[in-house]
Amino acid sequence: MFSMTSMTGGEAVVLTLESIGVRHVFGIVSVHNLPIFDAVSRSKTVKLIPCRHEQGAVHAADGYARSTGEIGVAITSTGPGAANAMGGMFEAYTASSPVLMITGQVGSSSYGKGQGELHEAESQMSMLECVTCCVEHVSRHSEIVPALVSVISEIRNGRPRPGAVEIPIDLQYAVGEVQDISVPIPPRTMPPQSDIDDAAVILESAVRPLLVAGGGVVNSDASENLVALAERIGAPVLTTIEGRGSIPEDHPLAMGPNTDMVVMDPLFYEADVVLAVGTRFQQSNNTHKGIVIPGRLLHLDVDPGMIGLVHETELALVGDARLGLAALVASLRTANTENDWLPRAQSLREHIVSTSRNAIGLDISEIMDVIARRLPRNGIVAKDATISAYLWANRVLPVYEPRTSMRPVSMAIGPGVPMGIGAAIGSGQPTVVVQGDGGLMLSLGEMATIVQEQIPLVICVFNDRGYGILRFIQKSAIGGRQVGVDLETPAFSEIAEAFGMDSAKVCNPREFEKSFGMALDSQRPFMIEIDLSSLAPMRIQPQGTPVRD
Repeated sequence: MFSMTSMTGGEAVVLTLESIGVRHVFGIVSVHNLPIFDAVSRSKTVKLIPCRHEQGAVHAADGYARSTGEIGVAITSTGPGAANAMGGMFEAYTASSPVLMITGQVGSSSYGKGQGELHEAESQMSMLECVTCCVEHVSRHSEIVPALVSVISEIRNGRPRPGAVEIPIDLQYAVGEVQDISVPIPPRTMPPQSDIDDAAVILESAVRPLLVAGGGVVNSDASENLVALAERIGAPVLTTIEGRGSIPEDHPLAMGPNTDMVVMDPLFYEADVVLAVGTRFQQSNNTHKGIVIPGRLLHLDVDPGMIGLVHETELALVGDARLGLAALVASLRTANTENDWLPRAQSLREHIVSTSRNAIGLDISEIMDVIARRLPRNGIVAKDATISAYLWANRVLPVYEPRTSMRPVSMAIGPGVPMGIGAAIGSGQPTVVVQGDGGLMLSLGEMATIVQEQIPLVICVFNDRGYGILRFIQKSAIGGRQVGVDLETPAFSEIAEAFGMDSAKVCNPREFEKSFGMALDSQRPFMIEIDLSSLAPMRIQPQGTPVRD
């Protein structure tokens, strides 16, 4: 990009991003990041996606990272701009997503003096430390590249997490010498061979083995090795929601993202050996909290802090999921799985699918089938935290490949659309957003981004005029009283058209199929508003009380 080693701080930032293959950055221009944006505008390989809110920019960088496995980059201003980004950074931290946030800071001569400079934020570092694995402050031009290299290396090391760098505005303008940039890729950690050998002996002895695959399998690109291991020993595979795509969900060994379904309790109870890979056993609901694993638990994870955190582990395998699974496949010689173990597991999966379809009703089932039928196997679905995601998009809408399914792991409402933006741009694959009406209001401004950049994103807004899942929770938690859950919602399809986006409002599955086909074929921004009041109602059915003694 630049012909000389003498360059501004902003140019040094972009040169560093180019050196690690960054193709897109997301952000909002400001007086406190202008030199960086100027350098981006002159880059031949890095393109700016101008977002409308810093939180949306970070969510988009997060979606980009999850769909590609690359580092997603968001650039914000200091002070209020950085503060606006915190919701996105919180989500990226919760989701173990490799996001780099670059933010400005007031000039070096004013930093830390509390003199009321524009956008002054003396404690910005402390704020960022709450939602990152590492934060660096730059004190001189010569520190810009080393700070970025340090944070990028830490983001990539082991379990991915977001990181941040703040650069005072005078240093972004300052000119200095920059040497050749080298950003080392941290080596993958192999579990000790002695632990692999011990695990292989235990797995070979299993007659009812069970695999549990989490997001770490996807993050480490270990899906092929997971499937190879499952096939080698004939083990059914349960995934977490973040682990979806680690095994194709039409594979006979795939039991779906059902670790929190009481129906699956017999698998945990009867399994004599459970191998958990890349999961922290997130305690996101009471069903997860009540899971009991009586058999021998082996836990493979790159983060040793996750092993034994929730369930007592007989054998810890600390290391990369891809390397660990490959080593296990190579070490296994025999399998002793009972012949009726897999059919029993499959019957439980079939029961969950049948029950889920009954709960969501015929109309939503048909809409779900349209999405599954029309979207290619490598198509991406980004889900917001909405009742449609909880009841079917996170559960029974099939996922076939890794990095094609994402949702707010923090259960926050609003990330769906901007995550879809990042995923569509990063992957280049057809991308659909399953969005509720309440959550869309938090990201409505990003529709302007979609239209400006002509991102071929299909936004499916399931409109029940309120917070459907909270209506259900309030019925059981506060005696049926309803508060704050019924919302006045706009005509979303008309808003989409006002932005310059193609749109349709549908009231039945036939209309949805026609509009969804048009949306995919157009390869343009498209919104489909689904009026849930015109469809057969979805029913949230509380799970039965588990017996877990």
